[in-house]
Amino acid sequence: MLAVKNIWVSALALIAVILFFGLSGADIWVQSHFYNPINHQWILDSNRPIPKFIFYDGIKRLLIIIGVVLLVGTIAFWKRPFFQLYRRGMVIVLLSSILVPVVIGSLKAVTNIPCPKNLEIFGGTYPHTCVWEKYPSDFCHKEKMKCWPAGHASGGFALLSLVYLFRTRRNKIIAGSSAMIIGWSMGTYKMIIGDHFLSHTVITMVMAWFLISLIVMATNTVCERNRIRKEAAAN
Repeated sequence: MLAVKNIWVSALALIAVILFFGLSGADIWVQSHFYNPINHQWILDSNRPIPKFIFYDGIKRLLIIIGVVLLVGTIAFWKRPFFQLYRRGMVIVLLSSILVPVVIGSLKAVTNIPCPKNLEIFGGTYPHTCVWEKYPSDFCHKEKMKCWPAGHASGGFALLSLVYLFRTRRNKIIAGSSAMIIGWSMGTYKMIIGDHFLSHTVITMVMAWFLISLIVMATNTVCERNRIRKEAAAN
C-alpha cells in the first residue's frame, strides 16, 4: 500500500534529517550567509512591507482563501456526479490544510527552541542547542521559544496533498511542484530574516508529507469500509 510506504519513508527521513542537522554544523553555516556580523543585521529586514506582505501576510491570506474556496466547493458539489472522482482527494486536501499547520504549530509551541536571531552567535542571548538537548544549567530564560519546526511554511507544504486530488501524472507533478515552490518561498523568507534555520523548513516539509500520508491511509481505510458496508447491504 503506497500510503503505508510513504509513512515509513517519511518517518525514517524525518529521523535522519533531525540527526543530521543536530549533529552537524550545517544550520549555522547556511544561516551565517544571511547575517552581517559587522552591523548585526540580517540581509532582509523583517519590517520591510512589500516582502512581508508577499511572503508572510499575503500568502497566509491566500492559503486561507484557497482553503475556504475548496471547502465551499466540496459542500456545493458533493453529490454531483462529476465530483465523485474527486471526493476522496478533496477530503485529503481539506484535512491536510487543517491538520498539518495545527500539528506543527502545536509541536512548535512545546519544543522551546529559539530562532537564529535569538542565538548569541547572531546577536541574541540564547545558546545554540539541539532539539533533544536542555539549556545549560546556568542559563536563565523567562520566555518560551517557539521556533522549531517552521510553522509558517507548514501551510504551503500542506498543499502537497494536492497530488492526491488530481488524476493525471502531469497535473500531479504541477500540483506537487507548486506546493514545493510555495512552501520553500515561505520558508526561505523566514530564514533570511533570521526567524528559522534551514533544518526547521526541511523538517516541516518532511513532517507535512508524513502527516499527509497518515491522512491518506486513514481516508483510504474509511472509504474501503464504506464500500464493503454498501456491498453487504446491497446483497
